[in-house]
Amino acid sequence: MSKIKWKIEYEKGVICQNFERRGWTRTEGEDWNVFWATVGTVKQIFNPDSGMRLGDSQLICHFPNHYELTRKDLMTKNMKRYIKEKQKEGVVVNDFVPVTYLLPADYSLFVEEFRRLPNAMWIMKPSNAAQGKGIFIINKLQQIKKWSTGRFNRDQQTYVVSRYIENPLLIGGKKFDLRIYVLITSFRPLRMYLGDGFARFCNVKYSYDVGEIDNPFMHLTNVSIQKHNEEYNNTHGGKWNVSNLRLYLESTRGLEATQKLFLDIDELLVHSAKAVQNVMINDRHCFECYGYDLLLDDDLKPWLVEVNASPSLAATTEMDKEMKSTLIRDVLDITVPDELNEGEYRGANTRGPCRDTGDFVVLYDEAAENEKIRKLEEDKLQGKEKRKSKSWK
Repeated sequence: MSKIKWKIEYEKGVICQNFERRGWTRTEGEDWNVFWATVGTVKQIFNPDSGMRLGDSQLICHFPNHYELTRKDLMTKNMKRYIKEKQKEGVVVNDFVPVTYLLPADYSLFVEEFRRLPNAMWIMKPSNAAQGKGIFIINKLQQIKKWSTGRFNRDQQTYVVSRYIENPLLIGGKKFDLRIYVLITSFRPLRMYLGDGFARFCNVKYSYDVGEIDNPFMHLTNVSIQKHNEEYNNTHGGKWNVSNLRLYLESTRGLEATQKLFLDIDELLVHSAKAVQNVMINDRHCFECYGYDLLLDDDLKPWLVEVNASPSLAATTEMDKEMKSTLIRDVLDITVPDELNEGEYRGANTRGPCRDTGDFVVLYDEAAENEKIRKLEEDKLQGKEKRKSKSWK
């Protein structure tokens, strides 16, 4: 059996090292079996005008229209639509996205809501930016009016403006968020795996003083921002592993409350994927490891901030390097079958039920869940038939 061939578009140590450890062969040509590409290249490959068609022995690391989940404006639209659909079906879905408006489209609605809640704080973000770029917090209407003057005509990029979570859970007086890794190998049926993650802390203690809203070291947890603060610690990088956070919460908030929080997080993750399930191009050659950013409030309620299609794999600490290397190892274990280069691979859905692998646990296996439901209904029906026959006798 010939070796699997891999290709990468950018040099990332944790990815290349994982490929090399497996003894796979690197290629620069089009004869690759696994291609770790940028989202732009994936978009080009799946463009009907490109003339490219992936073979049965090829896998690539993004879905063609991942942006339905990873662009802030599209994510918001899809979540709102999904929640409305579920409400019509009589299904209650916990609200896990802060009140959000798209600008410029929802500008009038936003101003109306702003006036209704004059003391609220709002956070503005470009729809398609990352690493904390272009983010700012507002609490006065003139700030948004000044910002919007000429902006919508001059800048084609859309923005999202969301209610700022003003009661964040604090540890040591500091705000933090969660980065959680989720691997999806199919959207129809949905196959999701929950990976490791970490808490990212601000360097400056949180203050409720509105005079501090412009302090990024207090409000924005992005490492790309925090590393420029003089208090930034290069040893731990201002991060906690999720397992350590869980132990801390169990000791301070109790086991039951902590268990509920993590069940709520699981539910949030699954609903977010279901919200885009029917609009996502579900190509069998694709898989994607997403970086989910969540914020916890003081009531231990999780809020979805955003989803990243290309979460940073740069290692800022030794712990970071180990975790991200393990992450890629497990992603490859799940997504790349041994027989890939034999040309007989037919996609993740042909590989049987999802299985826990490495640090990834099965979050949701739609086909397996549907089979459970079918069997339960079948058992109920058989039970009714037995009861009918007995009563008839």
